[in-house]
Amino acid sequence: MSRTPPATRPPAGPRQLHPGAWWLWALGMGAAATRTTNPAILLLLAATAGYVVAARRGDAPWSRSYGAFLRLGLVVLGIRLVFAVLLGSPIPGTHVLFTLPEVPLPAWAQGVRIGGRVTVEGLLSALYDGLRLAVLLVCVGAANSLASPARLLRALPGALYEAGVAVVVAMTFAPNLVADVRRLRAARRLRGRSDRGVAAVLSVGLPVLEGALERSVALAAAMDTRGFGRTADVPRRIAAATAGLTLAGLLGVCLAAYGLLSAGGAGWAPPVLLLGLAAAFAGLLLGNRRSVRSRYRPDPWAVPEWLTAASGAAVAALTVVLAGRDPAAFAPTVVPPTVPVLPLGAVLVVLLGLVPAFAAPTPPRRAS
Repeated sequence: MSRTPPATRPPAGPRQLHPGAWWLWALGMGAAATRTTNPAILLLLAATAGYVVAARRGDAPWSRSYGAFLRLGLVVLGIRLVFAVLLGSPIPGTHVLFTLPEVPLPAWAQGVRIGGRVTVEGLLSALYDGLRLAVLLVCVGAANSLASPARLLRALPGALYEAGVAVVVAMTFAPNLVADVRRLRAARRLRGRSDRGVAAVLSVGLPVLEGALERSVALAAAMDTRGFGRTADVPRRIAAATAGLTLAGLLGVCLAAYGLLSAGGAGWAPPVLLLGLAAAFAGLLLGNRRSVRSRYRPDPWAVPEWLTAASGAAVAALTVVLAGRDPAAFAPTVVPPTVPVLPLGAVLVVLLGLVPAFAAPTPPRRAS
């Protein structure tokens, strides 16, 4: 007499949240950051992401990459400001801070200058744009610190198996890079050498890059050896329909994302997004027929996953709505310079991103 196997339930106690939920949350936070240049809102988004990372980050080597992304964001912000000082800004301004010697350029380089006046308006515009890009990097770093790349790859649908090897190399390179930097710096300290300065960076730079790339490629080779990406034979018409639907869906999603991020796409972008998602979902369902791989202990998708993903989607959607209703608060003017305000509605919306800090399960700790 056969018995029906019980439904899969998430284990009690510490467990890893589904990596797809972490990425959906981080993408929602990043989408909210693209809709504003208000530094107060952007800093609140970064602080929210940092709190969630501090509350739900594990102790795996890849979970320590958040600090590297944070420093990378600060470097990007600094580079943006330096470029605004040296190359000028297209924003007209009347409040001159200082004037640099201007390099004369030929006639064919009209519109480009090196040096000249540095205005408050130009620096504010560069600061807001650079801060928005830095917060995007912080959100990506939060996803890299919270979601295991290997577990995310296990959840890929069958239609995307061919791209799995390239994805695993790309997604594991940054965490492996951070882990190798920490390991080599600790080795230099144990040998009594300094781990700071240009000489230390040059001495560990090449081994770090080589080691991180070798580990990523070795993981990809191991996946390929174990049959990852192996597909079954399907009729040609189903393969063509799968490729067409998936490509059309991805193009529709990209076009809708451009429309949502632009000022004039609020009317046509949502229907295109729904059609693109429907086409991509249909293509992925057809592509699953090509999969010949079974899943061992798949990651559960339970209430914590739904709450985490929904919090990121809510932050993105409500930020788009509020930015459309009050554009002056979400995009403060720099000509003339104005003091950014922090609307109460924006604060409440961004704080929805803290839901994973309380709803997500505590990650398990490795035995020492």
